[in-house]
Amino acid sequence: MKTKISIITVLLVLFVLPGKAQTRKTDLQLVQIQNKIEASINQWHRSAAKADFDAYFNLMTSDAIFIGTDATENWNVEEFKNFSKPYFDKGKAWAFTPIERHVYIDGNKKTAWFDELLDTHMGICRGSGVMKKEDGTWKIQHYVLSIAVPNENVDRLTEMKKDFDANLIQKLTNN
Repeated sequence: MKTKISIITVLLVLFVLPGKAQTRKTDLQLVQIQNKIEASINQWHRSAAKADFDAYFNLMTSDAIFIGTDATENWNVEEFKNFSKPYFDKGKAWAFTPIERHVYIDGNKKTAWFDELLDTHMGICRGSGVMKKEDGTWKIQHYVLSIAVPNENVDRLTEMKKDFDANLIQKLTNN
């Protein structure tokens, strides 16, 4: 009986406990990566609030895309810089304060995606994006900003933007 208990103990030590230690190490690594990603996104938002153009755009990849709240706002990073520069130059860009955020990390640990709720001058907005690790820094490669509309207000909003949408649909489908 003692031999069986000894064998079971040895097997537990050899096979189960190292696996648990590896899981804890992996979990800790993921938490550390998530913290770095969140710090990068937070710095990106703070840089806009401080109107720090260089810091803001240094946290975006050179091939980044920014999709704004208006249906016509689908910009590559250079177009977004051109749109944004006058706001930053005036010393006041925009201040988005995260309320809630979810971060997901790909198995390669070089790509992540996230969604967030933001307190903004437009009320609650939703941001979602893709992060890419470049030269040791997590940068935004793709970001989508949308105004969160309560379901009970959708009909009124749809009515308000009906003419704009019809004109834009006409323009986009005729090209």
